[in-house]
Amino acid sequence: MSLLPQSRWARRGLVALASAAVVAGVVAIPASAQGTIDKVRSEVTGADGKDYWVENNLTPEARRQSADGPRKEYALVWAGDENVADTAVADVRNLPGSLLDPVDKVRDAAPGPDFLAVVDVTKGTPDYGKVVNTATVGPLVENEPHHMQYSWRKGDKIYAGGLFSAATYVFDVAALPEVRLSGISLPSQTLCGSVPDAYWVLKDGTAYGTYMGGPVAPGPCRYTHGEVRTGNGFAGSPGSVIRFDQEGKNLVEAPAATETPEDPTQCLNMPALGNPTCANPHGIQVREDLNTMVTSDYAEPRSIILDPVKNPSPYLRRPTVRTWDISDLNTPKVKSVQYLPTGPRSGGVDPLRNENRAVMETTVTNRPEHKGAFAQTMQGGAIFYTPDITADNPEWKEVFDLGTAAPELGVGGENGGPSANGGWIQTSADDTTLYHATIGRKAGTLGPDDKGTAGGVIALDIEKLLASGETPSCSIDTIEETTAGGAESDCPTIKGTVGINPDQTGAGPHWGALDNLERGDDGYYRHTDQPQRLATANYFVARTGLDGDHRLCMTDIAPDGSLSLDESFKDEDTGDTCVSFNRQHWPHGDFGNAKPHSMLFVAADEDIRD
Repeated sequence: MSLLPQSRWARRGLVALASAAVVAGVVAIPASAQGTIDKVRSEVTGADGKDYWVENNLTPEARRQSADGPRKEYALVWAGDENVADTAVADVRNLPGSLLDPVDKVRDAAPGPDFLAVVDVTKGTPDYGKVVNTATVGPLVENEPHHMQYSWRKGDKIYAGGLFSAATYVFDVAALPEVRLSGISLPSQTLCGSVPDAYWVLKDGTAYGTYMGGPVAPGPCRYTHGEVRTGNGFAGSPGSVIRFDQEGKNLVEAPAATETPEDPTQCLNMPALGNPTCANPHGIQVREDLNTMVTSDYAEPRSIILDPVKNPSPYLRRPTVRTWDISDLNTPKVKSVQYLPTGPRSGGVDPLRNENRAVMETTVTNRPEHKGAFAQTMQGGAIFYTPDITADNPEWKEVFDLGTAAPELGVGGENGGPSANGGWIQTSADDTTLYHATIGRKAGTLGPDDKGTAGGVIALDIEKLLASGETPSCSIDTIEETTAGGAESDCPTIKGTVGINPDQTGAGPHWGALDNLERGDDGYYRHTDQPQRLATANYFVARTGLDGDHRLCMTDIAPDGSLSLDESFKDEDTGDTCVSFNRQHWPHGDFGNAKPHSMLFVAADEDIRD
């Protein structure tokens, strides 16, 4: 009997098996009937003989740059078409018999193309906030665009994953606002992993990517260097880490699971495995100078996004963080598996709310004198820190509870940590500030009397914590500290907060990106370690029931670290603050609402001088 997930969305991922793209080209396409849209197609041919493409739909604004006007900066937003596949799990049984039947909650039920939106974010210009290009991908649909890398530097390709399709797209953005396709990886290239999540670009331009789900087919799977692990199939366990070249070729696939069984009381698998494992890597960050990579295990994804089950066990959400030896970039090896500690809120009736549950993201420090890293939990609503990721067994401590920040983000705020739904977390390049986005908790999640919490972004001062070296004293270990901050002098403190939808519970952002570019007096951009703004998007994964309002918002960062919503960043159609992806008309056609998941700040290569 097959152990593969039986949802049609998972099966569609398996049908998409294809080989790496090996030939790239650009095909000019005559202007469409829309007249004002300039269409330019970039194609790659896979080893299966099929063509995959990105088709640019460039608006007049995309080509408009006066001789004395400012050089452009863009937010590239990886977005999916909203369609019937986004029906929340609880409503699946009520779907109509045909994709073309009307569906009340979905404007356009039939699948449309996913795309990389190119949004002009050149502040102070007439085109600020305008979508100037939608670079659609094909022929695959229902990729469920998810994450890219966490930051971008001149010369980097962009690696972008499809959660449902198990595809990784590699985009060339050197000639923005035009986008080219450099390569694509599909499941036949990554047989030991599925459900790609996030990426980290290395100094040589290649990238590591986390594949959160198990092997494409259940059973033993042999990895690049001969290791064998047994998995329970697509979107199950264990996941893997893959190194891609700049055309999407798989250079190495490494197992995230250890050879020995992991804690069976903490690491449930469905179906069960002989060697239980929590190896479902989600977040990933790298310190090449320390020969170390850190990944965080989130959940066995099948139970959440592909074959959701009612009230899944909390032990399908992971409490683990892995450090890797990457002294040989083509032979990454798991060095340690650490279980984050439970905190003072733990021990209740539902372990899903324990502080260490569902380790979604991790972020490393950056400066040579620092060797630490942070991790955050989506269900647990806490932030953890270890001072030395190079240690054989790094010691992690809870250093911040989101209950401390919840009252500052908007309505609700009581008992703000459990199920706070935190997501993106990132240290500033100068290691002074930790930024964190949180969706917040919908009212009623913890019971009928639960008022929920609003979401937004918080900025934490981490200078004292990092200055404490290898022996930080900060530890959140009392109930009082969960709402008042840590009692020790080196605990992180709040520098700034900004509520996103502060009048609603559970309606904040899941993902974000720092703007690490600044324009100089000569009009050219340079990389900076002092970001003055960040962007966020209000979307998670619709099928989980955590959808969002599909807005891209901009937050200003003041010199003192305080945060404020940029009210000049407005939707070009409605004039409302933030750019809405809920619109009927796009440069590529009238495909209705779209789901913006992740974003990066980017400029054309010719407009950047280091």
